[in-house]
Amino acid sequence: MSQQQQIIVVGGGAGGLELVTRLARKYKRNDDISVTLVDRNLTHIWKPLLHEVAAGALDADVDGVDYRVQAASAGFKFQPGELTDVDPEQQQIRLAAIVDDKGHEVVGERVLSYTTLVLAIGSVTNDFGTEGAAEHCYFLDSVRQARRFHHTLMNTFLALQAHRYPKPLQVAIVGAGATGVELSAELHKSAELIRVYGFDDFSMNQLQITLVEAGERILPALPERIAHSARAELEKLGVRVQTGTVVTKITEQGLETKAGDVIEAPIKVWAAGVKAPPFLAQLKGFECNRGNQILTRPSLQSTTYDNVFVIGDCAAAEQPDGSRVPPRAQAAHQMASHVYRAILAQQKGKPLGRFVYRDHGSLVSLSSYSAVGSLMGNLTKGSMKVEGLLARVMYKSLYRMHQVAVHGYFKTLLFMLAQVINRRLRPRLKLH
Repeated sequence: MSQQQQIIVVGGGAGGLELVTRLARKYKRNDDISVTLVDRNLTHIWKPLLHEVAAGALDADVDGVDYRVQAASAGFKFQPGELTDVDPEQQQIRLAAIVDDKGHEVVGERVLSYTTLVLAIGSVTNDFGTEGAAEHCYFLDSVRQARRFHHTLMNTFLALQAHRYPKPLQVAIVGAGATGVELSAELHKSAELIRVYGFDDFSMNQLQITLVEAGERILPALPERIAHSARAELEKLGVRVQTGTVVTKITEQGLETKAGDVIEAPIKVWAAGVKAPPFLAQLKGFECNRGNQILTRPSLQSTTYDNVFVIGDCAAAEQPDGSRVPPRAQAAHQMASHVYRAILAQQKGKPLGRFVYRDHGSLVSLSSYSAVGSLMGNLTKGSMKVEGLLARVMYKSLYRMHQVAVHGYFKTLLFMLAQVINRRLRPRLKLH
């Protein structure tokens, strides 16, 4: 009797959850192959939506995917825990002990064996060593951090109301990429909605959102004409956009810039970049770049081990022109699809093929006000600018595609129906 093969996927983000779900459904009736997901969290939220959790537009408890429920539905096993080490020679991974809020050990350190390993750990915020950023800024890397920001935001509203708004509610966001721009618009929408829920004395001119960007324009990954449209929309909402502003230090009171200016803001968010988790560079047997990403072959196997694949933000995958695959949700989705096919091919002893990233463009949501973006493809002969209602519909469709990959078409339709009903039953803003 042959030994059971163990496929382990570490990281239940956009790519990891889609991959482990597809593998589990494929091998559900195959007793010779076991599929396991490892994640330090118990629930999944599509990372591009974390800014909505932070602003209170999305309730992670209602809209998140419970890994145990998904495991039971799709047919994989779920192991909660944080990866601390990989031993590729022994084909084992080590998970840290799980402790409760009081520091008491609930589950001890564990070692899991694998025959095929997929690292889909994602990324963390890169503060580039800026003084005070880690101490005084919120990083929107996880649901926990997004919730912490939201609690601070709601408590600040409450405190200002109790003192009859002696000063404006000041929020500074460092980094005008997609996260910074989307959070700026979403916070403005939250401030509008909160007036309905007992804060009718709050005036929108008491809200000061400052979006700070070191580069010469916002949304550097998008064409300039689209970035210009997004900036115009933000400034119409009252967001102060400061480009060409390098932040050198963060204090409790606000931001200090290279020019010697001080941007006052008790609430600060750092959204200026991402990097792979630092501990990846400490793993023995793997090659990493300066951003802690693990180097991969064209097949997305690690450069050193045939049975270890790397996908998503933690993968340093090189494109034919020498550039790196960008850390974006669509890249993680495409990588998951490729590795799914690669693992099936590997099981049959067939060639794995080369991963080819296809940029389908970018879309940025400005809450319910608007959306902007560019689409790329053969029909557009380059890129095509989209904005307004069409862009918003297409932006929402990206999340629906992720839901279909995880839940299938029927359940996704049920989720959409439930969302429509919840809009009638639940408040439009999470208030705690």
